[in-house]
Amino acid sequence: MKMKVGEWVEVRSKEEILATLDKNGRMEGLPFMPQMFQYCGQKFKVYKRAHKTCDFVYTSSSRWLPNGVHLDLRCDGLAYGGCQHACLLYWKKAWLKWLEKNNNISEPSALEVNKNPCTEVDVLAGTNALNEQNEPIFTCQGTEILDFTKPLSWWDIRQYIEDYTSGNASLSRLLKGFAYGTFSTISNAGIKLGRPLRWIYDTFEFLWGPHPRRPGKIPLGQPTPTLELNLKPGELVRVKPYNEILETLNETGKNRGMHFDAELVPYCGKVFRVKARVTTFLDEKTRKLVTVKNPCIILENVFCQSRYSNCRMMCPRSILSWWREIWLERVPEEIPD
Repeated sequence: MKMKVGEWVEVRSKEEILATLDKNGRMEGLPFMPQMFQYCGQKFKVYKRAHKTCDFVYTSSSRWLPNGVHLDLRCDGLAYGGCQHACLLYWKKAWLKWLEKNNNISEPSALEVNKNPCTEVDVLAGTNALNEQNEPIFTCQGTEILDFTKPLSWWDIRQYIEDYTSGNASLSRLLKGFAYGTFSTISNAGIKLGRPLRWIYDTFEFLWGPHPRRPGKIPLGQPTPTLELNLKPGELVRVKPYNEILETLNETGKNRGMHFDAELVPYCGKVFRVKARVTTFLDEKTRKLVTVKNPCIILENVFCQSRYSNCRMMCPRSILSWWREIWLERVPEEIPD
């Protein structure tokens, strides 16, 4: 059974899920996190089939994930020192029951039960520890990606077929992704076609949007500008046009050390509400909590769509995008007639 986007599932009971976990609170290397227990017995729609994911910490590539599913549920960070990454949670299909179209009858399926099952205490204990320097460190699904996934080559066509058949990506989105990938590969091949290809890309910008990887306007070594709007959750903002944002970036595309990623470009010029201010997050490599020197902004329904990510195209992980306040501008609320 391969769950598709939009299908209904029910999260199994706590007892059923614990029976699938080892003493470290994992199934096939994937940790079941404490905050996931609150969803037991509830029904949700499949957000994406998590047949693959991305590793942006160690390998900067895609990874196969067997029997994985994303529901539209994100980590609250409470068991991880208040981390504000708000990552999508990974679910094993064994932890879910597929529902028939009437949304009432669950399809029966057998569970593989461990002889030495896990307890809720074991799951909680697996979230944190002390390192050799006696500093608190954390373990979550994000820190363990290499343990529960396998390498996936960007050219493996099976992943793109599954992207389409699962409902993760439309045919149009896939074709646009292939077009950008082809353009990027040829223009960076060192055969002196970069300039004419960029002209072609810009000429047909109306088909696929502006080229998302342009250098900033500020020379290296010069300070990049800052702006404090003191934005708060719920406020309405507009993302500035791409050309204006380039004026705030150095030649490597950074503003005060923060990179303006290509995946942010599709949101330029559009209006969103502020979801949160990010001040603390878990560094997935060091497993330590990090305090942000300059708070970043998260916007509602704004996340990485993996349109332009090298070797990670169409990743369903949907990581929330971070914004500098200088890339945003307040929009007045509309006054009803």
